[in-house]
Amino acid sequence: MNWLKNFIIYTGHILLFGLLLSCSSSRPSRSDNIAQPMLKSDPFLENLLKQSPQYFDHILKYKDSFRVQIIYTQINRTKGNKPVFKTYYFNVNTRQYFYPASTVKMPVALLSLQWLKELRNDQVDLSTTMITEKGNSIQTEVFNDPTSSDGRPTIGHYIKKIFLVSDNDAFNRLYELLGPEYINQRLRKMGFRQTEIIHRLSIPLSEQQNRASNPVRFLDTSMKPLYSKAYHLSTLPLLKRNDFLGKGYISEGKLVSQQFNFSQKNRVTLEDLNGMIRSIIFPSSVRTSKRFDIAEEDYRFVWKYMSQYPSETSWPPYDTTEFWDAYCKFLYWGSEKETLPKHLRIFNKVGDAYGFLTDAAYIVDFEKNIEFMLAATIYCNRDGIFNDDKYEYEEIGFPFMKNLGRVIYQYESKREKKKKPDLSEFKMNYDK
Repeated sequence: MNWLKNFIIYTGHILLFGLLLSCSSSRPSRSDNIAQPMLKSDPFLENLLKQSPQYFDHILKYKDSFRVQIIYTQINRTKGNKPVFKTYYFNVNTRQYFYPASTVKMPVALLSLQWLKELRNDQVDLSTTMITEKGNSIQTEVFNDPTSSDGRPTIGHYIKKIFLVSDNDAFNRLYELLGPEYINQRLRKMGFRQTEIIHRLSIPLSEQQNRASNPVRFLDTSMKPLYSKAYHLSTLPLLKRNDFLGKGYISEGKLVSQQFNFSQKNRVTLEDLNGMIRSIIFPSSVRTSKRFDIAEEDYRFVWKYMSQYPSETSWPPYDTTEFWDAYCKFLYWGSEKETLPKHLRIFNKVGDAYGFLTDAAYIVDFEKNIEFMLAATIYCNRDGIFNDDKYEYEEIGFPFMKNLGRVIYQYESKREKKKKPDLSEFKMNYDK
């Protein structure tokens, strides 16, 4: 029976070793439903940036301080013009928080189109009058929209303003229409499990107040009700997060010398943003479950306003000294204010707040048959203090975005491709 005794002792040692190993593994304290840290970084992309030290030497040297993340996707075409993707990463970490700012408007705009399709009401569409009412004393109403051609607020016009100039009120109205429960459940179902959109923008409200969705009515041209959506309070549990940054923040005019808590603010990873861009630009390239479930004509509607310039827009009639062509085109253009060429189009969504600059884009040059996807984020807050309006956007952020877009573009212009892409489907008829 010695063999049995030895087997029992050996098995006991293995089980004890496994128990000790599991107990010694590191675990984040409040992030059990956020994925474990996963750093992705390819030598190819870093080496490409190193070839332009005049632009990136300082950024590369202090990449962790700048919290830089980059995703670059090459696109090759088959004989049938089918896109084939090759993606490279630089310093991409799903657990490294950045404040997404206005980039959250993109998925909410797309989900608004999906909500319309799910509604299955032929009388309610993009151009139907949408009246936002008050469900409590904190909420605000919308009965007309002076920025539209006929003064009517509509889902279509809100989406248009979101992509043209990143309009905050337009986002807030769609956030109120859908509600955070719908937004986050649908995104998680699509696989965007680390994205969390839980508050309006530019309005200081509590978590509970942001859970409340306004009542909404849709009316026909004679003001007859077509559909009503009641006031709703979301009960969706928030992700367990531990997102603290910086070394202080300004509150009521005074410095608070402790880290700023982003744990109950919106969250999107760069990989999720990049995935959303691919899903809306190349829906057939992703699994059906990862696509926004919208109508065929809705894709072209979104593509149009993702790539249109404010100067090409009749309604709203934008003042181009305030909303210049590159106002929402950080990659390749930075903060440049000249008139942009028509043959180079950027289908994208940007965000900037709290010292973070982010852009996720599909970039096309119709004259040179160039196309690629690029997403990037950078942190421009040298003093580590939030809400002091001392962010290095002009000094660091915008030049980085501009140079990154142009270096990748130049690389793409020289990269050999077996098949020339047919990009005609992305040529839009703009307002002007």
